[in-house]
Amino acid sequence: MTTEFIRHAGDSLASIRILDGTSPLGWAFREAPVAPGDNGWRFLSQDDNETFINAPGNIRVTDFNAVAEIEPAVIAIYGFPVGTDLTFVIEPSGARKFLNSATREEVALPYLP
Repeated sequence: MTTEFIRHAGDSLASIRILDGTSPLGWAFREAPVAPGDNGWRFLSQDDNETFINAPGNIRVTDFNAVAEIEPAVIAIYGFPVGTDLTFVIEPSGARKFLNSATREEVALPYLP
């Protein structure tokens, strides 16, 4: 059972590589929702490329909280608006941060208790 970090978070699209643990989160971006229950978040792994993500079955509909259970850092970006495009970085120290994909500047995250 998935932990409910954010109540009624809705569905996202995520790479199977993130969901099966073969590759960590690499990118998170938010598009306009395309269906009821879709929150617009899209998650790709560090190893995904255009060929992989366009192959049937490699991207799955999944609850946002399921992605958060794998990578809790996404909880802090849930409220970011449509159009958000982030690169996720895990530093050698283990520190995790999001960068604006266009500017490569670190994104300030809201405080989470």
